[in-house]
Amino acid sequence: MTGTSKSAMGRPAPPRRVRASVPARPSGSGEPGLPLDLEKLLTARLHAVKVRPYLASALFALHVVEDRSVPTMAVDAHWRCYVSPGFVARTPVEELAGVWVHEVSHLLRDHHGRGERYAKEQGKDGPGERLRRNIAADFEINDDIYGDGLPLPAGAVLPSMLGLSDGMLMEEYLRTASLSGLTPDLAWLDCGSGADGQDRPWELGPDGAHGLSRQQRDAVRFRVAEAIKGRPGDAPEGWRRWADEAFHPPQPWRQLLGAAVRSAAGAPGAGEDHSYRRPSRRSASVPGVLLPSLRRSPPRVCVVIDTSGSVSDAELGSALLEVAAISRAVGGRRDLVSVISCDATAGIAVPLCRAENIELIGGGGTDLRSGFTRALRSRPRPDVIVALTDGQTPWPSEQPSCRTVVGLFPRPASPVDEEDPDYTPETPPHWARVVTIA
Repeated sequence: MTGTSKSAMGRPAPPRRVRASVPARPSGSGEPGLPLDLEKLLTARLHAVKVRPYLASALFALHVVEDRSVPTMAVDAHWRCYVSPGFVARTPVEELAGVWVHEVSHLLRDHHGRGERYAKEQGKDGPGERLRRNIAADFEINDDIYGDGLPLPAGAVLPSMLGLSDGMLMEEYLRTASLSGLTPDLAWLDCGSGADGQDRPWELGPDGAHGLSRQQRDAVRFRVAEAIKGRPGDAPEGWRRWADEAFHPPQPWRQLLGAAVRSAAGAPGAGEDHSYRRPSRRSASVPGVLLPSLRRSPPRVCVVIDTSGSVSDAELGSALLEVAAISRAVGGRRDLVSVISCDATAGIAVPLCRAENIELIGGGGTDLRSGFTRALRSRPRPDVIVALTDGQTPWPSEQPSCRTVVGLFPRPASPVDEEDPDYTPETPPHWARVVTIA
């Protein structure tokens, strides 16, 4: 599931300082040497499959690993399920079935990948942040996986404990709610790296036995998504939405393109100059000497538009809309944006006045290399080159001296050239930031 809103009724609520009623820690650590009751554990899995048949492929894909250091049950990103023998011994079969569903939900909803991305974005990690991500992930899944044959297990955490709305995503709970009131009481909570993306000492890692490859994990998710869509009405709304978005996530492509331009322009060296209007802070260390400060000005962007015969009129119209969006991304400074039409040869760089008044000339073959050459010869030189194309073009053999963003018009996986059936277009070069224009 991606970062789109899980439910219309799940609008982010303002942070609340509520003292939660925290459930006691489930008794999970058994006596030393207590054997794992594998029959009971697998019976619980069968019960989970019976009441949640659309999750059968995922539940049977988990490989059980006995581990006495795990508080209850936990999963890693490679679809291994670590189980405490004491927890299994003390937990009724129906509740164990709920825990099976809980753990596999972390993996299906990619909480490990999303947790890693969130930690990287926020620059925060460590045990405390790991626990916050685990709690937020539990909030996301616990509000709609129980009931109808799966009783709520002891110790399960719910958004209502903090007066929060159901139906929100892990990232929304992390950004909008203070979980500090829960973390001291839930220090025992540990669903493994499959819930937050942070490896545990007791996990077997990517090279351990019985882990699933990325392709195998994607295949499991696909089968579950197809099972949910094939039995409409059997799954809760959150699961149905996940199945719709699991392999076709909505892409806010215009925002992505603008973010790509801003990211490229914000790199060191782009649009930078020195100015004496604001002295450098280093001047204080050199008495009597006035040092200039580094000033960042809006970047200059040159847009190369593919006008070859393989690009439709509708896509050319979309390209003009993107030119207007790029203009907004650089603060509305149209004087900083120029446009080049390019099929097999490049036209001149036209300054942007109004995007709808730009004349796009072309209709022949495709070779954007001439467009890149023309853009780099422009004066003043651009800080960012944006190429809008269907991708059926040769690319420059060397990386341009400025940042590059490629906006791709979607095409079938294997475009067919009637003159050359074996033709396969080159993929955009590794040095370009690529955004698919949906």
